[in-house]
Amino acid sequence: MMEQYGYITFKSVTYAMKFESAFKNHEVKIKIIPVPRSISTSCGLCIRFSIDDLENIETIINENKLEYSHIHTNI
Repeated sequence: MMEQYGYITFKSVTYAMKFESAFKNHEVKIKIIPVPRSISTSCGLCIRFSIDDLENIETIINENKLEYSHIHTNI
């Protein structure tokens, strides 16, 4: 079965970089990539993550008060 990914978009590159830094201390794997064409956003970067990690990602977002625009899970 192919791994399914979710994407987190941001208002600016600065938020994406802060997000990436916050995750360096966690075992959840994320990757900064260009925003897929199927997602519209003002920032050209997004975070790709495994759908299986969504719950852990939401916990880390809340603990670190990270800002983002939207979490896309049905792409």
